[in-house]
Amino acid sequence: MTLLVTNLPMLSRLELLIDLLHSVAEAALATHSMTLDGFPFASAVPFVTDAHHRPIILISGLAEHSRNLLASPRASLMIAKTLGEGEMARVSLMGEVHPIEADPLLIARYLRYHPHAERFLQLGDFRFHRFETIRVLTVGGFAKASWLEGGRLIEAAVISLNDEAELLARYAQEGRQDCLLRGIDAFGADTLLDGKPVRIRFGAGPVTKEAWLPTLQWELAAMTQVKSDALR
Repeated sequence: MTLLVTNLPMLSRLELLIDLLHSVAEAALATHSMTLDGFPFASAVPFVTDAHHRPIILISGLAEHSRNLLASPRASLMIAKTLGEGEMARVSLMGEVHPIEADPLLIARYLRYHPHAERFLQLGDFRFHRFETIRVLTVGGFAKASWLEGGRLIEAAVISLNDEAELLARYAQEGRQDCLLRGIDAFGADTLLDGKPVRIRFGAGPVTKEAWLPTLQWELAAMTQVKSDALR
């Protein structure tokens, strides 16, 4: 997913973490190998976030990392985004992965990001898991590394899944086709702009449910103006 932010190095550690969690579709998941004792095992996994920005992963019971997680839930999740000029923003989450019973709204959210996963849900072998973050190393670029406690995600501003469903329905009534919504959170919007995945970060910071749609409209208008000015 494209990350639409300005002055990325100026973001707080929490804002950087949330932006990256909403800006990529896959992450590297490292678990403790059961095949080679004492060695890490890394694999690529699709994921989305829940209302508290916690990574949600759909895992097959036959996967190697599933066997590893049964033996030890401790894991690390790494997400990265190229900034240009040889620099990369990245976060390494450390915590535990546990199976969950996903409610219909969370399943619907997952499928908006990964519609192909519908067929996996029919197999019966796949189960949703949540990454419970304990600590995070955030790296906003060269020499910009610092640690963040995982509890900061739970403390961050929230738009519930019920409120997200309501806002999605209200936005759909506007009939806008150039910008489709996949996910809503207090810090921004996960969209498809002209068919391409784009994360729109709200420059003023987190907003409430009541302010969310007006803020999105303002951000979209500002983006349109920037494009118009560029063509002059």
